[in-house]
Amino acid sequence: MSYDMMVFDAGVAPRDAAAFIAWYEQQTEWNEDHDHDDPNVSAPALQAWFADMAEHFPPMHGPLSDDEDDRAEVTDYSIARHVIYGSFDDAVAERAHEMVQVLAHRHGVGFFDASSDGAIVYPDGTVLIPE
Repeated sequence: MSYDMMVFDAGVAPRDAAAFIAWYEQQTEWNEDHDHDDPNVSAPALQAWFADMAEHFPPMHGPLSDDEDDRAEVTDYSIARHVIYGSFDDAVAERAHEMVQVLAHRHGVGFFDASSDGAIVYPDGTVLIPE
């Protein structure tokens, strides 16, 4: 099992819950023409978020991964231009949830709790809950 969360570029994400969910579904089709494990393809704020996040929850794949690291904190990230999606091990879900939110706030990116209540949190404090 995994606990899934996504951070996003709030400057391009829709501000309506239904439109956001449609945008999220489009983003997670992973149709962009690049590897989805390289943080350098993302917007600068997402790159900064990822750099900080990877210190605590290192990536399973990509240029910063370590095949020898088998800790529960190792995370499966999918990276695009405007979103970074993380699938965290259930054993670290609570810590990951807190860290994702703290770093999202620090770096001015949005946060979407894909596994729990579906809260969509924007850097300005706006919170949307899809119906």
